[in-house]
Amino acid sequence: MTIIRAAAVVLSAVLTVPATVSASPARAATPYLPCPTVKPPVAPPAAPSPPPVAPADLAVGGESLATAGLSVPAGAPAAPAVTATSWLVADLDSGAVLGGCGPHEHRTPASVQKMLLAAALMPHLDPNQMVEVTRADLQDLDPASSVMGLVPGGRYSIESLWLGLLLKSGNDAANVLARVGGGAAGRPGGVQAMNDEAHRLGARQTHAATPSGLDGPGQYTSAYDLALIARATYARADFRRYVATRVAEVPAAPGRAGFSLTHDNTLLDHYPGTLGGKTGFTDLARQTYVGVAERDGRRLAVTLLGAETAPLGSLGEAAALLNWGFALSPGASVGRLVTPDEKKYDRPVAQVKAEQHGPARTGRPASWPAVLGVGAAGVLAVLLLAVPRRRRAARAAAKP
Repeated sequence: MTIIRAAAVVLSAVLTVPATVSASPARAATPYLPCPTVKPPVAPPAAPSPPPVAPADLAVGGESLATAGLSVPAGAPAAPAVTATSWLVADLDSGAVLGGCGPHEHRTPASVQKMLLAAALMPHLDPNQMVEVTRADLQDLDPASSVMGLVPGGRYSIESLWLGLLLKSGNDAANVLARVGGGAAGRPGGVQAMNDEAHRLGARQTHAATPSGLDGPGQYTSAYDLALIARATYARADFRRYVATRVAEVPAAPGRAGFSLTHDNTLLDHYPGTLGGKTGFTDLARQTYVGVAERDGRRLAVTLLGAETAPLGSLGEAAALLNWGFALSPGASVGRLVTPDEKKYDRPVAQVKAEQHGPARTGRPASWPAVLGVGAAGVLAVLLLAVPRRRRAARAAAKP
């Protein structure tokens, strides 16, 4: 019985260790910070609530970005108050995210969605290829929407279509490019290519329903995703040349006259160092903008969604956010832009700012006394089973 008594003493000692000794403290959630906002003089029209963001997607790029509110570096100057409902400022070269407001929240893109069309199809289309425009390319366009001026039966180079897309936000150019880039699947194939490219880039809140950014069912993006898309497009020399062009000529062709394209509504001539940008507007999306500016060797991208025309408009708010970003030290950041070859963000991440997205986790890891208690119980069970075996063996050895 000596072995049994010893094991019982060990088991009793382990199980009587107070549980509070090993209980690890709960991890404190990062506090929610409201975004600095300014009230527009005219309230925007009511819009349906966007879908919630999946918890596993909230902290892509860093846990500090997992918030519907403000995320800025510690000690940073106050971010400007804007009407945009979400925004982000990032270093285009290092990939550092300098700050943002609701960076992963679903928002309606409007014409900044055209940058995803460029990211998806520009690598695959020959700029010198001539394309004939069909009536189907134009028949579903609102006459009041932005167009570059294509005519049915007219033939245009792919390069002219890219210029019309980026300088005049041509919805007609978007339809033609998507049709040609979609191959046998036509325009739907081009839209699918956009969604495939968004997935490749890690833009998880982005879904395209139209190639132009005109409102479509289930069409959303986020300020963070737009920064990923901007980084992909600005990595291309042809895109940088197109988006920085102020005036382009579309030459005459049989059956149509030539015409000029003039870059509209960007900061090219109004904000020093601007390398180009893309505006957008629909009644549902409000004003949207994606742009890049360079100063002292740093290229910063600004993305904003849901802005109003007053008091500053999307361009004024973009300039204010760029000024704020350039005022930060080069090493300041709250996260990073993920890269297409990076797969670490595919695993679930802990939600650290759950104030807007559901309950926080309450489960706790097992304490070490509990683990040791289970182990000691197992040892005792083995000893108890071993004692009868030893007694039977001893009796058998004593028999003649």
